[in-house]
Amino acid sequence: MEIIKKNVAGIDVSSETLDLVIRKKAKKFTNTPDGHASLASWMTKHNVSHVCLEATGIYHLDLAVTLDREPGLDVMVLNPKIARKFSEATMVRGKTDAIDAGILAQYADTMKFVVWKAPTPKILQIRSFSRRLEALTKMKVQAKNQLHALRATIHTPSQVVEDATFMIEHLEKQLEVLGGCALEIIQSDKEINNVLELLTSIKGVAEKTAIQLIGELLVLPDDMTPKQWAAYAGLDPRVVESGKSISKKRRISKAGNRHLRRALYMPALSSTQHELHVSAYYQHLINDNGLTKLQALCAVMRKLLHAIHGMLKSGKPFEGTRFYAIPVEIK
Repeated sequence: MEIIKKNVAGIDVSSETLDLVIRKKAKKFTNTPDGHASLASWMTKHNVSHVCLEATGIYHLDLAVTLDREPGLDVMVLNPKIARKFSEATMVRGKTDAIDAGILAQYADTMKFVVWKAPTPKILQIRSFSRRLEALTKMKVQAKNQLHALRATIHTPSQVVEDATFMIEHLEKQLEVLGGCALEIIQSDKEINNVLELLTSIKGVAEKTAIQLIGELLVLPDDMTPKQWAAYAGLDPRVVESGKSISKKRRISKAGNRHLRRALYMPALSSTQHELHVSAYYQHLINDNGLTKLQALCAVMRKLLHAIHGMLKSGKPFEGTRFYAIPVEIK
Protein backbone atom coordinates (compact mmCIF):
# COMPACT_ATOMS: atom_id res chain seq x y z
CA MET A 1 0.00 0.00 0.00
CA GLU A 2 1.48 3.32 -1.09
CA ILE A 3 1.81 6.00 1.59
CA ILE A 4 0.34 9.31 0.41
CA LYS A 5 2.31 12.22 1.84
CA LYS A 6 0.83 15.73 1.95
CA ASN A 7 3.59 17.84 3.45
CA VAL A 8 6.74 16.28 4.86
CA ALA A 9 8.74 17.91 7.66
CA GLY A 10 12.16 17.29 9.13
CA ILE A 11 13.17 18.27 12.67
CA ASP A 12 16.72 18.67 13.91
CA VAL A 13 16.71 18.11 17.68
CA SER A 14 19.19 19.58 20.14
CA SER A 15 19.08 19.88 23.92
CA GLU A 16 17.55 23.37 23.80
CA THR A 17 16.08 24.00 20.34
CA LEU A 18 14.13 22.32 17.55
CA ASP A 19 14.71 23.33 13.92
CA LEU A 20 11.76 22.48 11.70
CA VAL A 21 11.93 22.48 7.89
CA ILE A 22 8.94 22.08 5.54
CA ARG A 23 9.78 22.30 1.84
CA LYS A 24 12.87 24.48 2.51
CA LYS A 25 10.91 26.75 4.89
CA ALA A 26 12.59 26.78 8.31
CA LYS A 27 11.30 27.69 11.76
CA LYS A 28 12.85 27.33 15.23
CA PHE A 29 11.14 26.22 18.46
CA THR A 30 12.32 25.58 22.01
CA ASN A 31 12.80 21.97 23.10
CA THR A 32 10.31 22.30 25.97
CA PRO A 33 6.73 21.04 26.49
CA ASP A 34 5.42 24.47 25.40
CA GLY A 35 7.72 24.41 22.40
CA HIS A 36 6.50 20.94 21.45
CA ALA A 37 2.89 22.11 21.57
CA SER A 38 3.67 25.17 19.44
CA LEU A 39 5.54 23.05 16.91
CA ALA A 40 2.67 20.54 16.66
CA SER A 41 0.16 23.37 16.18
CA TRP A 42 2.32 25.00 13.50
CA MET A 43 2.59 21.72 11.58
CA THR A 44 -1.19 21.25 11.74
CA LYS A 45 -1.68 24.69 10.20
CA HIS A 46 0.73 23.77 7.39
CA ASN A 47 -1.00 20.45 6.69
CA VAL A 48 1.98 18.25 7.60
CA SER A 49 1.22 14.53 7.37
CA HIS A 50 4.70 13.04 7.91
CA VAL A 51 7.60 14.16 10.06
CA CYS A 52 11.10 12.73 10.51
CA LEU A 53 13.53 13.34 13.38
CA GLU A 54 16.73 11.75 14.58
CA ALA A 55 17.09 9.61 17.67
CA THR A 56 19.21 11.91 19.84
CA GLY A 57 19.45 10.29 23.25
CA ILE A 58 16.82 11.62 25.64
CA TYR A 59 16.22 14.88 23.79
CA HIS A 60 13.99 13.57 20.99
CA LEU A 61 11.79 11.20 22.99
CA ASP A 62 9.33 13.63 24.59
CA LEU A 63 8.86 15.40 21.26
CA ALA A 64 8.30 12.11 19.41
CA VAL A 65 5.69 11.02 21.98
CA THR A 66 3.90 14.38 21.67
CA LEU A 67 3.84 14.19 17.86
CA ASP A 68 2.70 10.56 17.89
CA ARG A 69 -0.44 11.67 19.73
CA GLU A 70 -1.33 14.18 17.01
CA PRO A 71 -4.18 12.89 14.78
CA GLY A 72 -3.30 12.51 11.10
CA LEU A 73 0.45 12.78 11.70
CA ASP A 74 2.91 9.91 11.16
CA VAL A 75 6.30 10.06 12.87
CA MET A 76 9.57 8.43 11.84
CA VAL A 77 12.54 8.30 14.23
CA LEU A 78 15.74 7.84 12.23
CA ASN A 79 19.08 6.39 13.28
CA PRO A 80 21.59 9.32 13.17
CA LYS A 81 24.09 7.21 11.22
CA ILE A 82 21.51 6.64 8.47
CA ALA A 83 20.85 10.37 8.28
CA ARG A 84 24.58 11.08 8.07
CA LYS A 85 25.10 8.52 5.29
CA PHE A 86 22.11 9.92 3.39
CA SER A 87 23.58 13.41 3.69
CA GLU A 88 26.91 12.17 2.35
CA ALA A 89 25.19 10.35 -0.52
CA THR A 90 23.28 13.47 -1.56
CA MET A 91 26.51 15.53 -1.32
CA VAL A 92 24.98 18.21 0.87
CA ARG A 93 27.46 21.00 1.53
CA GLY A 94 27.55 22.85 4.80
CA LYS A 95 26.16 21.84 8.15
CA THR A 96 23.67 23.87 10.15
CA ASP A 97 20.65 22.84 12.20
CA ALA A 98 18.34 23.98 9.39
CA ILE A 99 20.33 22.04 6.78
CA ASP A 100 20.18 18.89 8.93
CA ALA A 101 16.42 19.31 9.31
CA GLY A 102 16.10 19.71 5.54
CA ILE A 103 18.02 16.46 5.01
CA LEU A 104 15.62 14.64 7.32
CA ALA A 105 12.65 16.06 5.41
CA GLN A 106 14.22 14.97 2.13
CA TYR A 107 14.88 11.47 3.49
CA ALA A 108 11.28 11.10 4.66
CA ASP A 109 9.99 12.33 1.30
CA THR A 110 12.11 10.06 -0.88
CA MET A 111 12.89 6.92 1.16
CA LYS A 112 10.68 4.28 2.75
CA PHE A 113 8.76 5.83 5.64
CA VAL A 114 8.81 3.61 8.74
CA VAL A 115 6.16 4.77 11.22
CA TRP A 116 7.21 5.03 14.86
CA LYS A 117 4.73 4.34 17.65
CA ALA A 118 5.18 5.62 21.18
CA PRO A 119 5.67 3.04 23.95
CA THR A 120 3.30 2.98 26.93
CA PRO A 121 4.01 5.35 29.85
CA LYS A 122 5.11 2.45 32.07
CA ILE A 123 7.63 1.25 29.49
CA LEU A 124 9.02 4.76 29.17
CA GLN A 125 9.39 4.99 32.96
CA ILE A 126 11.18 1.63 33.09
CA ARG A 127 13.49 2.76 30.30
CA SER A 128 14.39 5.90 32.29
CA PHE A 129 15.11 3.79 35.39
CA SER A 130 17.15 1.27 33.39
CA ARG A 131 19.39 3.91 31.82
CA ARG A 132 19.91 5.62 35.15
CA LEU A 133 20.82 2.26 36.70
CA GLU A 134 23.31 1.73 33.87
CA ALA A 135 24.87 5.15 34.49
CA LEU A 136 25.11 4.59 38.24
CA THR A 137 26.66 1.16 37.74
CA LYS A 138 29.33 2.72 35.52
CA MET A 139 29.99 5.37 38.17
CA LYS A 140 30.28 2.66 40.82
CA VAL A 141 32.88 0.76 38.78
CA GLN A 142 34.86 3.97 38.28
CA ALA A 143 34.63 4.78 42.00
CA LYS A 144 35.92 1.31 42.93
CA ASN A 145 38.83 1.68 40.54
CA GLN A 146 39.66 5.06 42.07
CA LEU A 147 39.48 3.61 45.58
CA HIS A 148 41.85 0.82 44.55
CA ALA A 149 44.30 3.40 43.20
CA LEU A 150 44.02 5.52 46.36
CA ARG A 151 44.76 2.54 48.59
CA ALA A 152 47.76 1.58 46.46
CA THR A 153 49.88 4.38 47.97
CA ILE A 154 50.60 5.20 51.59
CA HIS A 155 50.51 8.92 50.77
CA THR A 156 46.71 9.06 50.40
CA PRO A 157 45.10 10.73 53.44
CA SER A 158 42.57 8.60 55.31
CA GLN A 159 39.89 11.27 54.74
CA VAL A 160 40.21 10.84 50.96
CA VAL A 161 39.86 7.06 51.27
CA GLU A 162 36.82 7.52 53.51
CA ASP A 163 35.25 9.92 51.02
CA ALA A 164 35.76 7.46 48.14
CA THR A 165 34.30 4.64 50.26
CA PHE A 166 31.31 6.79 51.14
CA MET A 167 30.73 7.50 47.44
CA ILE A 168 30.62 3.77 46.64
CA GLU A 169 28.20 3.11 49.52
CA HIS A 170 25.98 5.97 48.33
CA LEU A 171 25.92 4.62 44.77
CA GLU A 172 25.04 1.14 46.03
CA LYS A 173 22.11 2.56 47.99
CA GLN A 174 20.91 4.51 44.95
CA LEU A 175 21.11 1.40 42.80
CA GLU A 176 19.04 -0.51 45.34
CA VAL A 177 16.41 2.23 45.65
CA LEU A 178 16.00 2.87 41.92
CA GLY A 179 16.05 -0.84 41.14
CA GLY A 180 13.23 -1.32 43.64
CA CYS A 181 11.22 1.49 42.05
CA ALA A 182 11.60 -0.08 38.61
CA LEU A 183 10.55 -3.49 39.95
CA GLU A 184 7.42 -1.96 41.49
CA ILE A 185 6.36 -0.63 38.09
CA ILE A 186 7.12 -3.95 36.41
CA GLN A 187 5.23 -6.00 39.00
CA SER A 188 2.21 -3.69 38.72
CA ASP A 189 1.73 -4.79 35.11
CA LYS A 190 1.03 -8.48 34.48
CA GLU A 191 2.41 -8.53 30.92
CA ILE A 192 5.63 -6.74 31.78
CA ASN A 193 6.10 -8.90 34.88
CA ASN A 194 5.76 -12.00 32.68
CA VAL A 195 8.60 -10.65 30.55
CA LEU A 196 10.70 -10.21 33.71
CA GLU A 197 10.08 -13.85 34.68
CA LEU A 198 11.00 -15.06 31.19
CA LEU A 199 14.24 -13.08 31.15
CA THR A 200 15.33 -14.22 34.60
CA SER A 201 14.83 -17.84 33.50
CA ILE A 202 18.16 -17.40 31.66
CA LYS A 203 21.16 -18.21 33.82
CA GLY A 204 23.17 -15.04 34.06
CA VAL A 205 20.23 -12.64 33.82
CA ALA A 206 19.47 -11.14 37.24
CA GLU A 207 16.62 -8.71 37.98
CA LYS A 208 18.83 -5.66 37.42
CA THR A 209 19.86 -6.85 33.96
CA ALA A 210 16.27 -7.85 33.18
CA ILE A 211 15.15 -4.28 33.98
CA GLN A 212 17.71 -2.94 31.49
CA LEU A 213 16.61 -5.40 28.80
CA ILE A 214 12.93 -4.58 29.37
CA GLY A 215 13.66 -0.86 29.11
CA GLU A 216 15.41 -1.28 25.75
CA LEU A 217 13.43 -4.12 24.13
CA LEU A 218 9.82 -3.28 24.95
CA VAL A 219 10.05 0.10 23.20
CA LEU A 220 10.58 -1.73 19.90
CA PRO A 221 7.75 -2.43 17.41
CA ASP A 222 6.10 -5.85 17.83
CA ASP A 223 6.69 -6.84 14.21
CA MET A 224 10.49 -6.64 14.32
CA THR A 225 12.32 -9.86 13.47
CA PRO A 226 15.24 -11.36 15.44
CA LYS A 227 17.65 -10.15 12.74
CA GLN A 228 16.21 -6.65 13.02
CA TRP A 229 16.70 -6.81 16.80
CA ALA A 230 20.35 -7.77 16.26
CA ALA A 231 20.81 -4.92 13.77
CA TYR A 232 19.12 -2.50 16.18
CA ALA A 233 21.59 -3.57 18.87
CA GLY A 234 24.52 -3.19 16.46
CA LEU A 235 25.31 -6.90 16.78
CA ASP A 236 24.89 -7.69 13.09
CA PRO A 237 28.14 -8.71 11.35
CA ARG A 238 29.79 -6.12 9.13
CA VAL A 239 31.21 -7.67 5.97
CA VAL A 240 34.05 -5.86 4.17
CA GLU A 241 34.67 -7.19 0.65
CA SER A 242 35.68 -4.32 -1.59
CA GLY A 243 38.57 -4.23 -4.05
CA LYS A 244 41.56 -5.89 -2.44
CA SER A 245 39.92 -5.82 0.99
CA ILE A 246 38.53 -9.35 0.80
CA SER A 247 40.29 -10.95 3.75
CA LYS A 248 39.32 -8.59 6.53
CA LYS A 249 37.83 -10.19 9.61
CA ARG A 250 34.14 -9.74 10.23
CA ARG A 251 33.21 -7.39 13.03
CA ILE A 252 29.92 -6.36 14.57
CA SER A 253 28.62 -3.14 13.06
CA LYS A 254 28.01 -1.31 16.39
CA ALA A 255 25.58 0.85 14.38
CA GLY A 256 22.85 0.51 16.94
CA ASN A 257 21.71 0.81 20.54
CA ARG A 258 24.78 0.71 22.79
CA HIS A 259 22.59 0.45 25.91
CA LEU A 260 21.18 -2.85 24.66
CA ARG A 261 24.65 -4.17 23.84
CA ARG A 262 25.87 -3.30 27.33
CA ALA A 263 22.82 -4.96 28.89
CA LEU A 264 23.58 -8.16 26.97
CA TYR A 265 27.32 -8.29 27.70
CA MET A 266 27.31 -9.54 31.30
CA PRO A 267 24.49 -12.12 30.80
CA ALA A 268 26.36 -13.52 27.81
CA LEU A 269 29.63 -13.65 29.75
CA SER A 270 27.98 -15.27 32.77
CA SER A 271 26.05 -17.77 30.64
CA THR A 272 29.24 -18.97 28.95
CA GLN A 273 30.45 -19.98 32.40
CA HIS A 274 27.29 -21.28 34.09
CA GLU A 275 24.85 -22.43 31.38
CA LEU A 276 25.83 -25.79 29.84
CA HIS A 277 24.46 -25.23 26.33
CA VAL A 278 25.61 -21.63 26.04
CA SER A 279 29.08 -22.67 27.22
CA ALA A 280 29.15 -25.49 24.65
CA TYR A 281 28.17 -23.08 21.88
CA TYR A 282 30.85 -20.62 22.99
CA GLN A 283 33.54 -23.33 22.98
CA HIS A 284 32.31 -24.60 19.59
CA LEU A 285 32.80 -21.14 18.08
CA ILE A 286 36.34 -20.93 19.45
CA ASN A 287 37.53 -24.50 18.89
CA ASP A 288 35.73 -25.39 15.66
CA ASN A 289 35.16 -22.03 13.94
CA GLY A 290 38.42 -20.37 14.94
CA LEU A 291 36.82 -17.30 16.53
CA THR A 292 38.62 -15.28 19.16
CA LYS A 293 37.08 -15.17 22.63
CA LEU A 294 35.71 -11.68 22.03
CA GLN A 295 34.23 -12.65 18.65
CA ALA A 296 32.64 -15.73 20.19
CA LEU A 297 31.18 -13.66 23.02
CA CYS A 298 29.63 -11.22 20.52
CA ALA A 299 28.13 -14.20 18.70
CA VAL A 300 26.69 -15.46 22.00
CA MET A 301 25.19 -12.01 22.65
CA ARG A 302 23.54 -12.05 19.22
CA LYS A 303 22.21 -15.60 19.62
CA LEU A 304 21.01 -14.79 23.14
CA LEU A 305 19.09 -11.83 21.73
CA HIS A 306 17.51 -14.14 19.14
CA ALA A 307 16.57 -16.53 21.94
CA ILE A 308 14.94 -13.73 23.95
CA HIS A 309 12.92 -12.73 20.89
CA GLY A 310 11.60 -16.29 20.61
CA MET A 311 10.87 -16.46 24.35
CA LEU A 312 8.81 -13.27 24.30
CA LYS A 313 6.88 -14.41 21.22
CA SER A 314 6.16 -17.90 22.57
CA GLY A 315 5.83 -17.01 26.24
CA LYS A 316 8.10 -19.94 27.13
CA PRO A 317 11.17 -19.77 29.40
CA PHE A 318 14.72 -20.29 28.23
CA GLU A 319 15.62 -23.79 27.05
CA GLY A 320 19.29 -24.58 26.63
CA THR A 321 18.65 -27.35 24.11
CA ARG A 322 16.91 -24.88 21.80
CA PHE A 323 19.81 -22.46 22.12
CA TYR A 324 22.39 -25.04 21.09
CA ALA A 325 22.17 -28.82 20.75
CA ILE A 326 25.36 -30.33 22.13
CA PRO A 327 26.70 -32.91 19.64
CA VAL A 328 26.75 -36.49 20.90
CA GLU A 329 30.21 -38.01 20.64
CA ILE A 330 30.30 -41.23 18.59
CA LYS A 331 32.42 -43.83 20.29
